[in-house]
Amino acid sequence: MTILVTGAAGFIGFHVCQALLARGETVLGVDNLNDYYDVSLKEGRLAQLTEQSGFTFLRLDISDKDAILALADSHPEIRGIINLAAQAGVRYSLIDPYAYVQANVLGHLVMMELARRLPKLEHFVYASSSSVYGGNTDIPFSVQDRVDKPVSLYAATKRSDELMGHTYAHLYRIPMSGLRFFTVYGPWGRPDMAAFIFTKAILEEKPIKIFNHGDMRRDFTYVDDIVAGVLATLDTPPQDGGVGQPPHRVFNLGNHKPEDLLHFVELLEGYCGRKAIRELHPIQPGDVKETYADIAESQAILGFQPKTSLEQGLERFVGWYKHHYGWN
Repeated sequence: MTILVTGAAGFIGFHVCQALLARGETVLGVDNLNDYYDVSLKEGRLAQLTEQSGFTFLRLDISDKDAILALADSHPEIRGIINLAAQAGVRYSLIDPYAYVQANVLGHLVMMELARRLPKLEHFVYASSSSVYGGNTDIPFSVQDRVDKPVSLYAATKRSDELMGHTYAHLYRIPMSGLRFFTVYGPWGRPDMAAFIFTKAILEEKPIKIFNHGDMRRDFTYVDDIVAGVLATLDTPPQDGGVGQPPHRVFNLGNHKPEDLLHFVELLEGYCGRKAIRELHPIQPGDVKETYADIAESQAILGFQPKTSLEQGLERFVGWYKHHYGWN
């Protein structure tokens, strides 16, 4: 079966492609290789994919309507779409808001228009984010919660994706599933995420910024567990329930175990073999104090069950980081 994966050179996209190839799927990977972070990291991921049979790479921007819609003619065999391409990061949305609307709103729309044109498409899976919960104070975050009070533009664009997904499922009966990821980390992770930022700074003996004076909790989720959830979702398209019940669902994919940020730092110190130089700062605009995923529906419908502890995951990440960047 041919699966189109956007954001294929990204962190989660790379790991999803690896897993799909490992189980014998044909993968068409799309990425624009933008310079939001170090392009060499994306190229390194991509190099591992392009050497495998069954993988084809196309350098495209998902907001390029003509180029993306042309895939309906050149690759009508596509049966699944996993749309992971996005402008990521809460804090960067304060700097370049236009990039978020371009990639996350227009890009998502273009991908759904492609889905309409694919005669064999069985399921459209797309990335949302735990950020859509915004200022919610009910813990843990449930997919039944209202999510109409985002605290960042990034969150607002991801909620827009969910609403558009519901609309297209209603209008065109395309089976669609949105996935709210909770703070994903692991080997080949993004340089703008805490595990990468802190590990780099600790090894280089540079200060790390700890926001809200360390009073933060995150539902850190290891990338292998996320990938298992993505593939389980792909394999479980929603059923069309008729009038008022379009084939659209949203799931939380998280570890269901929020961790104290300072404990996170302490673990990294242990695996790096040196103490962090800590700088305490107030919470940043757009940030939230705590994330915590209610995964009851993901467990019941997808069989989703995260297996990797924070200790295991961070040890693997630091091991990868040291090897990749030549730290002995």
